[in-house]
Amino acid sequence: MLVEIGSMLSLNSGTKVYDVLKENDKVVYVFIETGRSEDLFEDKQFGEFGEASILTAIVEEDDKDEIFAEMYDIANLGKEDGGLIFTGQKIEANS
Repeated sequence: MLVEIGSMLSLNSGTKVYDVLKENDKVVYVFIETGRSEDLFEDKQFGEFGEASILTAIVEEDDKDEIFAEMYDIANLGKEDGGLIFTGQKIEANS
């Protein structure tokens, strides 16, 4: 069964994570959207706002912990104000 891993990261971190995950055979699908955030990041390029990325990876449930850890490490989320990452619910298809 597929699982969603979502994150909101700085644009720089999100791009790094995306570039690695798009080459990972265990990632079924990965996509990234960009925008601006006023409260999540310390680095603010536009006055009160900083560039942000919303990155989502779709992976098999058996691979979620490995991919989650990889995203965490690449984005350097151990650093304060680096963003957030979460595992969503299982994805089920209905017809």
